[in-house]
Amino acid sequence: MLETLIKDANHIITMDDQRQELQGADILLRGGVVAAIGQNLTADGAAVFHAKGKIITPGLVNTHHHLYQTLTRAVPGAQDVLLFGWLQRLYPIWARFGPEEIYVSAQVGLAELALSGCTLTSDHLYLYPGGARLDDTIAAAQDIGLRFHATRGAMSIGESDGGLPPDALVENEDKILEDSIRVIDAFHDAKAGAMVRVGVAPCSPFSVTRDLMRNAAILARDKGVMMHTHLAENDEDIAYSLEKFGCRPGQYAEDLGWTGDDVWHAHCVKLDGQEIDLFARSHTGVAHCPCSNCRLGSGIAPVRQMRDAGVRVGLGVDGSASNDIGNLVAEARQAMLLQRVQNGADAMSAREALEIATRGGAQVLGRDDCGQIALGKRADIAIWDATAIENAGSWDPVALLLAGPMKVDALFVEGRQIVAEGQMMSVDLPKVIARQNALARKLADA
Repeated sequence: MLETLIKDANHIITMDDQRQELQGADILLRGGVVAAIGQNLTADGAAVFHAKGKIITPGLVNTHHHLYQTLTRAVPGAQDVLLFGWLQRLYPIWARFGPEEIYVSAQVGLAELALSGCTLTSDHLYLYPGGARLDDTIAAAQDIGLRFHATRGAMSIGESDGGLPPDALVENEDKILEDSIRVIDAFHDAKAGAMVRVGVAPCSPFSVTRDLMRNAAILARDKGVMMHTHLAENDEDIAYSLEKFGCRPGQYAEDLGWTGDDVWHAHCVKLDGQEIDLFARSHTGVAHCPCSNCRLGSGIAPVRQMRDAGVRVGLGVDGSASNDIGNLVAEARQAMLLQRVQNGADAMSAREALEIATRGGAQVLGRDDCGQIALGKRADIAIWDATAIENAGSWDPVALLLAGPMKVDALFVEGRQIVAEGQMMSVDLPKVIARQNALARKLADA
């Protein structure tokens, strides 16, 4: 049985139910779970990780991503426009993807997340050009070694029917539902400790029909899987909902069965007070994507109001075409800063931002086995170097973490080490990056 003893950590931020923070303590990882926490632990035969000078946190949790977008960072014409114009610039490029582009871009995006301390991520793949399948991203996650919540996204309203995406990127709705069943049956693992789960995720109210949203919810609940989509992302999104559906996004979601503890929505920048109360009552989750929201000029999500009302909130890096990077610890800092800009200097502490990035995200994804360092929880551990220059002179290790290291020193997922001394162990990352850059040049040349 795989065992690792992490010894003499400067500071362990557990995010357990008591929010304990320990100094000079040890953690024993055994069989994929946290087996012991304390001082002067021993374990015969265990591999020893010396953590003196390190800060330890639960692995960070990413609740919203589009991994395929790592191939289209900083595309000219898509850098200074709002959401709808951004999509219209990028759709024709994404239409030229195939299985290799989906797979390699996912490898890059997942490695980038791992290096920022992330151990569990969702992904929203809603287009399948050139024969690509959700299977391609799942294979990439298995290569990298991250815990993965894949979602089978979809678009069904093309330009000829008044939608935003080109007709070449939309799918028949019956086939969408059939393939959703296929990937759930093939890959979804409902057990505690699952490395792969699958959700159902029509892209957005402006790219699928109400029938597909309703039928997807029925299918998801029949299969016992979670549901995810974009909602209330910006003013354009609200205007579209009012014009096409005669209601705000919250009512649209509720009417179609898209509220509940098995649902989480991305962005929710423009939720009003009634919609926040609806999400709190129904235990509906939110993936907050502060950097992407800034990049696209969408606004500042009312996270303080959501949290105060009892809404479950996690963090999402969103796609790298709208964020530029996929660094989850940077996302936590941005979340904290934006709430302070909007609501005052005491609106969000570093500890609350870290909580949202760990156990908050785990709760949104329905993973009470992740997001904290506690006995019996999964052995998903991020280890940060506290000795670098940006940390010199710091008095508070948590505030230090959100202002200092943007790259993790070591990372364990299910007790297996996949990052060591800031380098990926599971893949030849320079080789993957070289292939990614070649694919990006090919797309740009076309």
